[in-house]
Amino acid sequence: MWIRYQILVFSFFTAEIWTQVQSITERDRSLKMFWARNGSDSARTRFRRNLFQEHFCRDHGCCAERDDACSTYFSEMNAICYCDQFCEREHSDCCPDYHSFCSGKPDLNPPDPIHVTPWPPKGCLRDGQHYERGAVIKENCNYCTCFEEQWECSVHVCLVRPELIQQVNERNYGWTAHNYSQFWGKTLEEGLKHHLGTFPPSPTLLRMNELTVNLPSDIHLPEFFQASYKWPGWIHQPLNQKDCAASWAFSTASVAADRIAIQSNGFYTANLSPQNLISCCFKHHHGCNGGNIDKAWWYLRKRGLVSHACYPLSKDQRSNHSGCEISSRTDGRGKRHATKPCPNNLEKSNHIYQCTPPYRISSNETEIMKEIMQNGPVQAIMQVHDDFFHYKTGIYRHITNINSESENYKQLRTHSVKLTGWGTLQNAHGRKEKFWVAANSWGNSWGENGNFRILRGENESDIEKLIIAAWGQLTNFDKP
Repeated sequence: MWIRYQILVFSFFTAEIWTQVQSITERDRSLKMFWARNGSDSARTRFRRNLFQEHFCRDHGCCAERDDACSTYFSEMNAICYCDQFCEREHSDCCPDYHSFCSGKPDLNPPDPIHVTPWPPKGCLRDGQHYERGAVIKENCNYCTCFEEQWECSVHVCLVRPELIQQVNERNYGWTAHNYSQFWGKTLEEGLKHHLGTFPPSPTLLRMNELTVNLPSDIHLPEFFQASYKWPGWIHQPLNQKDCAASWAFSTASVAADRIAIQSNGFYTANLSPQNLISCCFKHHHGCNGGNIDKAWWYLRKRGLVSHACYPLSKDQRSNHSGCEISSRTDGRGKRHATKPCPNNLEKSNHIYQCTPPYRISSNETEIMKEIMQNGPVQAIMQVHDDFFHYKTGIYRHITNINSESENYKQLRTHSVKLTGWGTLQNAHGRKEKFWVAANSWGNSWGENGNFRILRGENESDIEKLIIAAWGQLTNFDKP
């Protein structure tokens, strides 16, 4: 009997222990099933984010010791979590807010504040960077505005186009292209409006008679010629017109300065002031908004210019100028004199330089070469295309198959430069190519130290269509 009683008691305790183990195992199984479904770190991070957005023990209360009924459904885990003290064990199955609400301790694995951000964020992304709604950014010459979650950008044609540069440099066109920082961020229209500035030639200019040069029979035209080699120190380097559309003034002043130096046999070598023309030549001119070369030559003949040192370029060339800061008057003997000191008070000489009326040279290649070699550099009018702004070195020719150019810009393309020489160069196919050497007015960082070479004998970009020159007007008082 006693033995049967002992067996009965033993069986009772065995069943009770088995029941407890099964219960614990079931709670552990639920927890393990969750971590099996959400085993990655990123999944657990997402899990913890959502845990702390809900209330569990705070809504259902806390229980002492073990109470399997002290539980609630955990939707993110698709399992049961507990709010009793028994949940605090090695494999915890406590609800997320048990520690903070029931035991007064910080919650385990609190959400990482770095990751608690709304997704997707409101605004727009650009190159991995987030921008708020309404943000405006500039990409080259176009502005982009963030509306809702999308960018809306303007579609201007930019002056600097990387795809154009790449195409020129990858193909054998005979010249290379470069990305100039001075042009970056501008539209093509802004480039044409602010970096050229010569009006198309007037009918009067085009009707001028063409003159030819007669060379002595023993003089032949060399394969290569550069004016600065024949007249060292008398040929002036290019200036920078920047955003002032006044190539009409820069080219005229530079050609006149070279020819006065040559005609005076080096007695007068000062570079002449384009700012003097921009600020004082009012007849049919708009300063930094364009002008005519024939009116510029008229002013040189009638009023004259001071040197560039005497009347330097304005710091802000496109601003409203205060007016002409120097003028001249005749002394009755054919010589003009300045009526004021130099605008640059560091320069004492306000000598007035004048020229004869301009004359036109034949568009024939040989006649242009003879004029340059005999009398000095000449002025040329050309048409500028969008690829010309990118010129770095080589023999320029317009690339016609890159993109069609807008008809709206045709009236803005006229530019004037100074031709200083010529030469030949063997191309990649072994053939000789002829070229002109010309001085631009975009500074020394552009092209070949401010100069460029352009195809000769084929009227490339109308470079040979209209060639102008003049003589320095030297009186007996001026001659050395």
